This record gives sequence, structure tokens and C-alpha cells, in this order.
Amino acid sequence: MEVRVTSRRWRAVGVAVVTVAAGLGIRSQTGGAFAKYAGDALYTVLVCAVVVLVAPRLRPTVAAGAALAFSWAVELWQIAGIPTALHPLFGATFNAPDLFWYVVGALLGWCLMSGGRDEARERAAGPGSATEGAPSVRSR
Repeated sequence: MEVRVTSRRWRAVGVAVVTVAAGLGIRSQTGGAFAKYAGDALYTVLVCAVVVLVAPRLRPTVAAGAALAFSWAVELWQIAGIPTALHPLFGATFNAPDLFWYVVGALLGWCLMSGGRDEARERAAGPGSATEGAPSVRSR
């Protein structure tokens, strides 16, 4: 199981690096609504990667859900007023469309962190089984 945890952490590191690079590239090459909403989605992807780094045994769906919950909580916190010192990290103004783009980011994070694995099949087979991580085969 330790090899699997390590590979999940390495995947999360890779996702985080690519996400930051994509965000910087988008910000430097584009502007306006595209850059803003892409940044929202990438923020949630990055949070998902950090969740997996901290808790690599979590299923990707749980990690993506936690990232989405965190992103939404930060956005809703903006209504109450975030302290000025935290504005660079969390923003300052509530914007309802951001909530949708956080969902997009959570879905992208889930896709990147799951790596195409069939979580339901792995869960049903149990840890250490021969089918864990094996490609899905369907009969006709």
C-alpha cells in the first residue's frame, strides 16, 4: 500500500506543478473573463492536489469534494468580509459565477487525480486484491 500512497503523492505534485504553470501562463497570455474563471477552476484543482498531498489515502472523489467545499467556503466567506491581509490569497469580493467554476475545477481535479481508475470497482474488490488498479474489462 505504501507504493500506492507514494505514487498518489507524486501524481499530486505533478498536478500541482502543471496547475501553477497553467495558471501563470494563462494570466500572462490572456486577460478578462477567461483568465479570471480559468484561475478559479485552477485554484480548486490546486486545492485538490494539496488535499491529496496531505491525505494520499483519500479517494479522488473525496479529495475533489473537499477541494470544492473549501473553495465554496472561501467564496462565501467573502460575503462576511475576509481580513485585508488575506485578500491576496483568498480574494475580497463575492462573485456568484465563481461557484460554478469551482465545480469545473473539482471535476478536473478528480479526473487528474483519479488517473482513469474505476474507484467503485477498486472499492468493491477491496485493498490488495488482484483487480485493484487493473484496467476495466466489460463483457457483452
